Amino acid sequence: MELGAFSVSLTVKNLKKSQEFYEKFGFKVMTGDPEKNWLILKNGEHAIGLFQEMFEKNILTFNPGWDQNANKLESFTDVRTIQRQLKEAGVTFEVEADESSTGPASFIVTDPDGNPILVDQHV
Repeated sequence: MELGAFSVSLTVKNLKKSQEFYEKFGFKVMTGDPEKNWLILKNGEHAIGLFQEMFEKNILTFNPGWDQNANKLESFTDVRTIQRQLKEAGVTFEVEADESSTGPASFIVTDPDGNPILVDQHV
């Protein structure tokens, strides 16, 4: 699943539950030490640090259609396709993109620890 430009570190209450949630987005463990309550997960160039009870609240933003420098990508996964895949995986939405639209659109979901995730396509 291609999500566009992104990076952040997150505070989590339950490392395993959060890991399972982000794996639904296509993230995989790159490194970390669950015994010390941290993991780094990657999806392409995107990295998320999961730190159990180490930081305060945070927010995530993904921009489908952009590279890490906000340049338009020739090919990318549309926000509505990402939304459909996540729905099929059982993710609940706070705000949904209009499935009948094209071009710019966004949706918002919240992870198991209450962190808002904005997937915001500008192209």
